[in-house]
Amino acid sequence: MFYGPSLVIQEEKGPKCNTMIIGEGMDATVISGNRSCVGGSTPFHSATFAVNGRGFIAQDISFRNTAGPEMLQAVALRSDSDLSVFHRCGIFGYQDSLYPHSMRQFYRECTIAGTVDFIFGYATVVFQNCQIIAKQGRPNQKNIVTAQGRIDPNEPTGFSFQFCNISAESETIPTYLGRPWKNYSRTILMQSHMSNAIRPEGWLEWDGSFALDTLYYGEYNNSGPGAEIANRVKWPGYHVFNDSSDASKYTVAQFIEGDLWLPATGVNYTAGL
Repeated sequence: MFYGPSLVIQEEKGPKCNTMIIGEGMDATVISGNRSCVGGSTPFHSATFAVNGRGFIAQDISFRNTAGPEMLQAVALRSDSDLSVFHRCGIFGYQDSLYPHSMRQFYRECTIAGTVDFIFGYATVVFQNCQIIAKQGRPNQKNIVTAQGRIDPNEPTGFSFQFCNISAESETIPTYLGRPWKNYSRTILMQSHMSNAIRPEGWLEWDGSFALDTLYYGEYNNSGPGAEIANRVKWPGYHVFNDSSDASKYTVAQFIEGDLWLPATGVNYTAGL
């Protein structure tokens, strides 16, 4: 186990590319830190582990921020690595656990846990076969899985979750799929299982009516008691996909052009629906 304030994969003269870090399992190899906003860091600089260089791969390892829910934003993992892969990794924290800050990223068979906005950022990401777990936070706190930050409708960025399991440590924790951090926030949930912890409305406002007509949130062919769409939000930017062609835009092959670069990583993936 590595303990420290932060670990950044970057050379003095710039990002180090095509780096791979392999552990002995997400429960056996852990990089842990406790920087937080209450403790004096910004969200960006609070990351226990951060990576910048293109082509980074992490496998069988965990990244933790142990600052606790009362310390507010405290990032466990931040990635700015284009064409990066996280395979069988654990990302554990509370508020703002995972920060896919930018570029194209792929997460496969990972466990990601936190409380408020615990997957947030600007990147273009597909999460596939991942366990997404809302934790117990501060008293009476609402948990929100995502806060995606697209700021322009022409940007290709967004979060796509496919074949994932979304649950909470306790079914009594009110949990929402996402809220719009920025004007054109985009998040898609498809072919995933949602537990009873997911509120019937599914999604949460950020600040009144902010971005409700410009965001793009979608659901397709999900299952489980939390996936019922009858009482979902009625926002202009919320969509239920009935046509597979709409959902296909957010698959590995199309959304992050995975067929062009994932085969070389050796990590299994599903290209389409």
